Amino acid sequence: MYPRSFADSDGDGLGDLPGITSRLGHLVELGVDALWLSPFYTSPQADGGYDVADYRSVDPIFGDLADADALIDAAHTNGLRVIIDLVPNHTSALHPWFAAALAAGPGSPERDRYLFRDGRGPDGSLPPNNWTSVFRGPAWTRVPDGQWYLHLFDPGQPDLNWDNPQVRSEFEDVLRFWMDRGVDGVRVDVAHGLVKQSGLPDAGEQAPGDNDYVHTGPMWDQDGVHDIFRSWRKVLDQYPGQRILVAEAWVSPLERLARYVRGDEMHQAFNFEYLQAAWRAADQRTVITRSLAATALVGATTTWVLSNHDLIRHATRLGYPAGTVLPQGIGPDDPQPDAELGLRRARAATLLILGLPGSAYLYQGEELGLPEDIWLSDGARQDPIWNRSGHTVRGRDGCRVPPPWDGWQPSYGFGPTSASWLPQPEIWANYALSGQRGVPGSTYEMYRTALSLRREFGLGAGTLAWVDDFGPDVVAFRNRGLLVIANIGTTPVALPPTLRIHHASTPLPPDTHVLPVDVTLWAS
Repeated sequence: MYPRSFADSDGDGLGDLPGITSRLGHLVELGVDALWLSPFYTSPQADGGYDVADYRSVDPIFGDLADADALIDAAHTNGLRVIIDLVPNHTSALHPWFAAALAAGPGSPERDRYLFRDGRGPDGSLPPNNWTSVFRGPAWTRVPDGQWYLHLFDPGQPDLNWDNPQVRSEFEDVLRFWMDRGVDGVRVDVAHGLVKQSGLPDAGEQAPGDNDYVHTGPMWDQDGVHDIFRSWRKVLDQYPGQRILVAEAWVSPLERLARYVRGDEMHQAFNFEYLQAAWRAADQRTVITRSLAATALVGATTTWVLSNHDLIRHATRLGYPAGTVLPQGIGPDDPQPDAELGLRRARAATLLILGLPGSAYLYQGEELGLPEDIWLSDGARQDPIWNRSGHTVRGRDGCRVPPPWDGWQPSYGFGPTSASWLPQPEIWANYALSGQRGVPGSTYEMYRTALSLRREFGLGAGTLAWVDDFGPDVVAFRNRGLLVIANIGTTPVALPPTLRIHHASTPLPPDTHVLPVDVTLWAS
């Protein structure tokens, strides 16, 4: 969940920790096992909290440490585990360390905690290398004394120097701080970016595509990151119960990703290669097979994910022709998706991933079938990508609009007033939880049934066996006695008359003998 967009307890238009605590019953009813919270630490919010000024405190817009403790305790009381987001690649430019680095000057121990370098050219007026920011523009900013500092993201997010022992010690202490408060796991932001190639050499020519999420070059996926995560694993293993590390690592191929989940490193890594796979049967089978094989080599499980706070929601992505390359963010003047097709495919894709062995991550609002907010006005956008791209890339705000809880309430039940930090479109009333709970065939009830059956059959801990009986346009497999069949073709598929159907992404007649297009069913 994205805390500023989940639930607002005080009516200021920003979601907060007490708001999340008040809505834990929804997560229990939905049937999830854990909640992962995006950052809620003290931050100037230059990048939605991923610019951290104090890793041991809560930003006042979200509450305070007592609110964090109350949320953790309430989650545990409700049988939910809590995963927090740790941001170790960079701090905020307002972090005390960075203020000290600026004050101390070149060559100081304070400056060595970050990646400061002299510029190139006769007067040092050129950046130290040709690296570019993920948020567009140069990855270097010059300070008044003439040196430059590296920021792979926003200038307000200076990169840390992970060759510095103080940096390593600090983050191990931060891990202990939150483990001591009862947190069950940590999702590690930009896990593949902590270590840069020695000497910070120029990068090769980079592909300009807005949809090129996999990061390559001397600033990504360096072997030294694994030493860091081995040391973190030792910290977590000192605590009772199951405490986990989850990697956000945009790396390819999958065999490189699997290195992050070796037995003495992290427990899970998000499978972005699956997320980017086209809605075609051959593509789905290939990436599923490769994913399971890669993690099996290191004795780990695979994760499956379709949406998150950084990407266009899959109910919108899947409304375009399979394989369409989309920009990072969609506006009202861009080519528009087929909303009905997108939701139908999104439900089928969800039932497909929930039938797979491994772990599945859901993003707030997808259980309601929420699409991307493609109606968001450019004037309302707050993502730094929008500004740093010169207003040419709309960014991630469209997937972060607060979801609708009640179609008849101000801000659709997001808070007690009509305030919402991003404006909610009128169409949100059609997706509100209040209009879906208890309604047969609704997207919400489809998710609830699927999660209940997933637990009943133990699918997460199962194994996959492919079934080739239904033709090339169908993805079919068995897992723990359950037959999963997804029709990703263009024509209905005949079903054996003896099948007992347990669930389907689109309601089917009880005596059906055909599987319609863009529908997934579970049967035995």
